[in-house]
This record gives sequence, structure tokens and C-alpha cells, in this order.
Amino acid sequence: MKKIFGYPQGLTERRTHYCPGCTHGVIHRMVGEVLEELELRERTVGIAPVGCSVLAYEYFNCDMFEASHGRAPAVATGAKRARPELVVFTYQGDGDLASIGMAEIVHAANRGEKISVVFVNNAIYGMTGGQMAPTTLVGQRTTTCPAGRDPAQVGFPVRMAELVAGLRTPGFVARASVHTPRATVQAKAVLRRAFEHQVQGTCFTFTEILSTCPTNWGLSPKEAASWLEKEMIPYYPLGIFKTPDMAEGPHLRPAEGL
Repeated sequence: MKKIFGYPQGLTERRTHYCPGCTHGVIHRMVGEVLEELELRERTVGIAPVGCSVLAYEYFNCDMFEASHGRAPAVATGAKRARPELVVFTYQGDGDLASIGMAEIVHAANRGEKISVVFVNNAIYGMTGGQMAPTTLVGQRTTTCPAGRDPAQVGFPVRMAELVAGLRTPGFVARASVHTPRATVQAKAVLRRAFEHQVQGTCFTFTEILSTCPTNWGLSPKEAASWLEKEMIPYYPLGIFKTPDMAEGPHLRPAEGL
């Protein structure tokens, strides 16, 4: 009998600590499957962040580092420059990457470091109690803006894919989502392209993935998926923003089916 589905070698079998309905686990699986399918696991190093996925080193079945809050791109830079033959990726949330780590990610991208960044955007600080994040939408309520985000006070949500794509340095920049099975399949295809660019030594890669946070959004998992589609995707459009041959800034190129 032909086996068509199984547990990926890119993941350990540790029981998850994530909240019910959280899509971090889905994204973990996608990364694990890509590492296995491209036969990269034995030469891959992942960098875990500070945030909900701070324990990522317990789930990915490859060598892992733990970085200080926001500093994963710097740690990844050191690993890749010291051992260029390795495949190095960071796995970061919006608080880690877009707030305290903003300088780290922008300069790593601008230098064109040959690493792969997996950026999980759930529009809120998850682990620390649901505070407003750089990606929190206008009007979205959090524990630190209970009346909703007011751009007159705190500015507008940061579109990280567009920001990174705006750098002149060549790169691969995309945004995908995991709110439906179809979207998840498409997100995995984008992730695979990102890792393939690193294997080929082509460029810096940045894959933003829209994710749900039912607990801090105060929604059921089903409601959270619907909210992501209705509220997040219009502001954070899905697609390919930059490929290595587009060095002069972002040009949204909708990915196949996204």
C-alpha cells in the first residue's frame, strides 16, 4: 500500500504547547515537510525567537539556536557566514521581528544575507497577554488599546513584506496565509520556493504568513479563521512581492491561486 501522508521527519513528536486553534503548529509542519522533501534537515540550523514560538527548538527536528528577543536575524547571519554550506532559517513572530527586532531584520535584508526568514503575523502579542503589536489593525482591540488601535496616536500597522521588498537589495519576499486548507497548500509552495533560493545561494528570503490567535482575539478557532480572511487579508494582501530579478522595489505579483 502506498503511503501518502505521515509525520514529517522535520518535526519531533513532542506534544504541542500552543493554544487550541493556533496555527503555529500548521506552519511548523509546513517548514518540517519542506526540510524533509528538499532533503535539508541534516544540514539545517533554525533560530528560535522570543514569543509564542520560543520553544520552537523542541518541535523542529534539526539543529536550533535560541536568540534574544528580536535578534534572530543577527544570530542567523553569524551561523550562515561561519558555515555557508548550512541552510539557516529564523522563525519569528510579529512582536519579535517587527518591534524590538525591526533594525535586525531590515539590515539583514539590506545586506542580502543568504538566510530564510519565516515571519508569523497574527496581529497581536500572543505570549505576553494580547497587547497591541506593530501589526495590530486599525480599530482592533487589544489589552493595551481596548478601544481599538488609533492611528492618530500610534500610527498605522506595519506591512513588513512591503517594507522589506522596498529595499534595493535582491531578495525573495512573499506573503501567504494558513486560514484554510487551500491557503495552507499555497503557503507551503511559497515556503518551498524560499528555501530553494537559499539552497541555490540566490538571495535573502522573507516569507510572511498570516496566522490566527483565537485566545487573544477572543474568538473561536473557526471565527478566527474567518476574521483573518475578512479583516487581515484586505490590509495584508497575499502574493509574491519580490523575486531576485526585481531589485528596484516592491511590485505585488499575486502568487498562483493566492
